[in-house]
Amino acid sequence: MATIKKLFSIDEAIAQELEQVASALHTSQKDIVEKALDFYFDYTDGIIADSISKKIDSSEIKLHNSEDVYKELGIDI
Repeated sequence: MATIKKLFSIDEAIAQELEQVASALHTSQKDIVEKALDFYFDYTDGIIADSISKKIDSSEIKLHNSEDVYKELGIDI
């Protein structure tokens, strides 16, 4: 996977904790941040999925049968 550089500012207390955790785990701060973001994105995926499920249950989002969609689009499966 390609590596992209990002530059951002974080709270001083979080920066210090990041340094301490990286030191304690004998790993880089980059690895800690990547793992933390990966964990957070997995968590938010769950929140988004729950939100979509609730919208489907409340009929706020309408589901369509795939066969009907393919037929309307002229896609022969």
